[in-house]
Amino acid sequence: MASQAPSALVLGIESSCDEMAAAVVREGREICSSVVSSQVEVHSPYGGVVPELASRDHARVVSQVAEQALDEAGVKLSDLAGIAVTAGPGLVGSLLVGLSFAKALAYRAELPLVAVHHLAGHLAAAELSEPTLIAPYMGLVVSGGHTALYRVEEEGPPRLLGETRDDAVGEAFDKVAKLLGLGFPGGPAVSAAAQSGNPTAVDFPRPMSRKAGLDFSFSGLKTAVALEVQRRGGQEALGESGIADVAASFEAAAVDSLVVRSRRALKSENLDRLAVVGGVAANRVLRERLEDEGRKLQFEVIFPPPSLCTDNAVMIAAAGSRALARGERDGWSVSAFSRVPVGETPWRGGAE
Repeated sequence: MASQAPSALVLGIESSCDEMAAAVVREGREICSSVVSSQVEVHSPYGGVVPELASRDHARVVSQVAEQALDEAGVKLSDLAGIAVTAGPGLVGSLLVGLSFAKALAYRAELPLVAVHHLAGHLAAAELSEPTLIAPYMGLVVSGGHTALYRVEEEGPPRLLGETRDDAVGEAFDKVAKLLGLGFPGGPAVSAAAQSGNPTAVDFPRPMSRKAGLDFSFSGLKTAVALEVQRRGGQEALGESGIADVAASFEAAAVDSLVVRSRRALKSENLDRLAVVGGVAANRVLRERLEDEGRKLQFEVIFPPPSLCTDNAVMIAAAGSRALARGERDGWSVSAFSRVPVGETPWRGGAE
């Protein structure tokens, strides 16, 4: 592949879970278009994402989503400097749809292809939304599949400081929503119910809060909610006010866990900037609590706008733009990985 000028347009493709997305970004900073095809209606009957249904729906819409992103940006394939695509982590079937399409498109248009780590994309979303955010800073990634703290450096990959030992916080929200009969996706459903509830009604545990280190755990909290619902006689016996109280109490416990660990990480790493990314970064209570802590302890908190918190292709295009500018390229043998640490690129095989 011929090297392209990095100071141009990059098409991003994201399909790591249940949303098919495409976006065009200029110079790694300017959003020219962003298209997201949601699968909420596909998965709602099941209370969670069904991997096979997700990949099937991705295959159905990937071409039109990419075409729409180009159309809305007012550009042609020949205007692009390259194509960026998520290679992992995520659902392998879903990832392969986006990867296969991106490889075919790049081959057809004779464009450079670069594979992007999904979490590196989320961190890029923070820098994209806040131009003054310059490394080093702390990154808190909170989503349906990930809960982790990273030290982000100017050079080199982000360094993992702590992560969940079991469920991700977004997954816990989804499971609690199902226990309370609140529907899917769970994060917004639990938050909506919690607004009319009492966050101190149930004294749920704050897992790992008394243990040293920066790891998280949410399986015990999820189990505590299940036991409380059972103790009260189930969803119907709880009623609307009981569901609201349980939802608010769970949300308070989950947010406490995130805030305590984030505060500890900032202190241990001597940093004063925290970027919060991923779907759960859109949570109102988490935003309020961290902003309040930031005012008290004098650290800055950066949240991308809600549209850049959930899975999107803008973040992949932005991260891909920077990778292309560094001269990174991937060949046609690049494949998907369900689990891969940030900074590792097992798919990298060089340009072909």
